[in-house]
Amino acid sequence: MLNIELLNPKSIVVIGASNNIQTPGGSVLKNLIAHNFKGELFAVNPKETEVQGLKCYQNISEIPSVDLAIIAIAAKFTLETVQILTQQKNTKGFIIFSAGFGEKDDEGKKLEEQIVEEINAAGGTLLGPNNIGLINQHYAGAFTTPIPKLNPKGVDFISGSGATAVFIMEAAMATGLTFSSVYSVGNSAQIGVEEVLEHLDETFENGKSSEVKLLYIESIENPQKLLKHAASLIAKGCKIAAIKAGSSSAGSRAASSHTGALANSDVAVDALFKKAGIVRCYGRNELITIAGIFMHQELKGKNIAIITHAGGPAVMLTDALSKNGLNVPEITGKESSALLNKLFLGSSVSNPIDFLATGNAAQLETIIDYCEDKFSNIDAMIVIFGSPGLFEVYDVYDVLDKKMRECKKPIFPVLPSVVNVEKEINYFISKGNINFPDEVLFGNALAKIYKTAKPIASKISKTAINLPAIRKIIKEATNGYLEPQQVKELLTAAKIPIVIESICTNLKSCIIEAKKMGFPVVMKVVGPIHKSDVGGIVLNINSVEKLTASFEKIMQINGAKAVLLQPMKKGIELFIGAKKEDDFGHMVLCGLGGIYIEVLKDINVSLAPVSKTEALEMIQNLKSYKIIQGIRNQEGVNESLFAEIIVKVSNLLLAAPEIAELDLNPLLGNSKEIFAVDARISIEKLAVGRHSLQ
Repeated sequence: MLNIELLNPKSIVVIGASNNIQTPGGSVLKNLIAHNFKGELFAVNPKETEVQGLKCYQNISEIPSVDLAIIAIAAKFTLETVQILTQQKNTKGFIIFSAGFGEKDDEGKKLEEQIVEEINAAGGTLLGPNNIGLINQHYAGAFTTPIPKLNPKGVDFISGSGATAVFIMEAAMATGLTFSSVYSVGNSAQIGVEEVLEHLDETFENGKSSEVKLLYIESIENPQKLLKHAASLIAKGCKIAAIKAGSSSAGSRAASSHTGALANSDVAVDALFKKAGIVRCYGRNELITIAGIFMHQELKGKNIAIITHAGGPAVMLTDALSKNGLNVPEITGKESSALLNKLFLGSSVSNPIDFLATGNAAQLETIIDYCEDKFSNIDAMIVIFGSPGLFEVYDVYDVLDKKMRECKKPIFPVLPSVVNVEKEINYFISKGNINFPDEVLFGNALAKIYKTAKPIASKISKTAINLPAIRKIIKEATNGYLEPQQVKELLTAAKIPIVIESICTNLKSCIIEAKKMGFPVVMKVVGPIHKSDVGGIVLNINSVEKLTASFEKIMQINGAKAVLLQPMKKGIELFIGAKKEDDFGHMVLCGLGGIYIEVLKDINVSLAPVSKTEALEMIQNLKSYKIIQGIRNQEGVNESLFAEIIVKVSNLLLAAPEIAELDLNPLLGNSKEIFAVDARISIEKLAVGRHSLQ
């Protein structure tokens, strides 16, 4: 959808061009000239005859045909300008800086839609409106400064906010991070973050295209497209980090199920990013740090050597790495002693390797060589080196630059002296290196990258389900919670194991069914949704007398329609839930069940469809996983069966996208079997999803 006229135009017109470089039209023209746009450049301004050394046209109708128009005039004049360009000048690319459209009011939204219709009819591409522009290898079509250093192997950056894009570029440049392209999508009237990512995916060339993508997203309009192309790029060898702003909720929504209480749009974002393999960030500096790490060799193991001449930063870095699951292992033995003998008295090599404030470049080179060649338990090195300002450290940074290029193990430079050795750091950056000024931010970011899994192919399992039966139940159901018998039939059709149960409306049938099942039994109220909240669950009923008393008590509960009998089973209580979240599709949740889900809120989430590999990962990453494994002589749960039921729930959601919420809570599990003891399913027939097996 992004055409060549936008991406690599042979001619550009700036409408609203100005000699005043403090205006968008003046500034973008200056940037185009200063960064050597090689095509034809035209300027339009009714009040000027010459702008920044270029002939200036007073009327747009006077210009020749042009590939790309950069529009920096009032919103009310934009539609007519676009019409002339599309109908008379064969213009196919558009960047509209102007504000006052959909972000303002309904009238502005209507005007924006009319502009998109005109551009669509001409087969054109629009970036904006209300954006800062586009910067790539061919031209600097942005009105802001600074224009970052451009490098085909730098990062591709897509931002939903122009100001945020500027702030990120400014901070990134100070670290040495370079850019291949910067897209500011503004109102995303035609092209949004997802469409730009789609373009980067479809045009990706291994060895030529940038392998690092950064995203700043305020609204995910097409989650499935984002998931598809992010996962595709990562599968091709790319790395993606993203900020999704607006993660907090201004208020809480009443939820009728545990799933509804635990799952929201931000949980869906987390699930989407995890499924795609995107590293989620929560601030500009974190995003920049992640990007910088992406530009280094990939960390292949958890064991890190910290090489430092400053104790405090090394301790803080050690804490950050250790708390996040990476190791700073002790270095001992003959080789360790040999290294210590090559350093000044008072140095330490146990890890962190501290070669003191008096340490020099030759010692740093020796330490790095030992970590590279002699310490087999080390997977990567982090070098912390600054200066108290007493002497220059160019030679240290020369060694660091050399070793970063030579060593097979990754070396990450943490250079905190941003004032005392500013010149040396700039020198280091000029050689194509990236600097990390904050050791704790770096340590947290490195661990986050290491723990972010690659995307998992989520093929629909071929589990045999009774699709006709599922569709018949859904067709006959009304919106809202299904009746217990409908839930039972739906789970049976989906091959989800359920405990034997019987619904009784009178005491006589209750006694008969209990004797068939055999004591002890469990009795639950039918009617109220939250049974335990109203005292509607009685456990371990082991006689007719207790059964009679329990029946009479439960039927007095407000809203009670009947009782549900089940045999009393033992096992660990588990939970599986699902919730439809707008265009994200269904979230599938799992964790411990019963009261644990309410107290611990220890869940993992994935987007449907869920493969068995994903399901096992969800289970094994629970904080309560040791309980599922079995602890203190307590029998554990069959993980494979648990994962299979998660997959079956996922398949049910694909077959019945009308399911709005689903709670299997609890399931009872042991080493031999798992079955649902209680279940609730809510239907919303207007919320039909895109994934259907119909």
